[in-house]
Amino acid sequence: MQNPTPDGLPIELLTPQRLVEPPPPAVRVIAVASGKGGVGKTNVTANLAVLLARRGLRVWVLDADLGLANLDIVYGVRPTHTLESVLRGERRMADVVTEGPAGVRLLPAASGVSELAALTPAQQLHVLEEIDALEGSLDVLLIDVAAGISSNVLYFAAAATETLVVTTPEPTAIADAYALVKVLATRWERRAFSVLVNMASNAADAEAAFARLAGVAGRFLGVRLVSAGWVPADPSMARAVRAQTPLVLADPAAPAAEALALTADRLAAGGTVEVTGGLQFFFRRLIEGRA
Repeated sequence: MQNPTPDGLPIELLTPQRLVEPPPPAVRVIAVASGKGGVGKTNVTANLAVLLARRGLRVWVLDADLGLANLDIVYGVRPTHTLESVLRGERRMADVVTEGPAGVRLLPAASGVSELAALTPAQQLHVLEEIDALEGSLDVLLIDVAAGISSNVLYFAAAATETLVVTTPEPTAIADAYALVKVLATRWERRAFSVLVNMASNAADAEAAFARLAGVAGRFLGVRLVSAGWVPADPSMARAVRAQTPLVLADPAAPAAEALALTADRLAAGGTVEVTGGLQFFFRRLIEGRA
């Protein structure tokens, strides 16, 4: 038996070979959500994924608008299989992944399948089990959730380690963004959110919209909103969508593309809200929420 040290610990426990290795960096799970449709959430998700991948990160994107999926259209790809086959137990999540631009890997959902608009608890857990099995294959998982506050939206947004809320300066968009933040804050106790103001006329327009939303969220909900930047209204975005190519690849010098690059820099540097865990956290949080 080894002689103890003055602390009473065996010498063998203090040798370098016995030190515990630090855990690997956590996978970031970022839900991109919006209170209402038409604010450009899917385009933001598609372009941020490409920008993060070009910064050397292994980026996967989950199209969680399960019944009305269209990320594959924005990327101009034709998936052979979708999450529908995963939910039916026919394939694993890793089997349906589709290669997107700039090395982004897309987990495509189905379009026009009404049964997927509201997953059963068993289906929700099955999706998360499959996502949980991907750990080690990626650095960032972006989740493009559906617009609104449906059960699917709240499920995925609440499970993510971070939530990026996309809005526009329109009063209706701000009101619906507040409604989304309110539900996540009161039901799931989320205390911080990133906010991206999209389709703004100018910086003053975007700053005023963010200030309105942050003010009411702080006053009535006690939550902290952090600006992830703003993106100007830019006709180049519509042209890129029609060409089925992300704007940051089709026209990287476009005003909207340059603004999105700044947001990607903030995300890559972790300069938005605090990261609270990785894929294990993502899965465990949902299990606890059902307890």
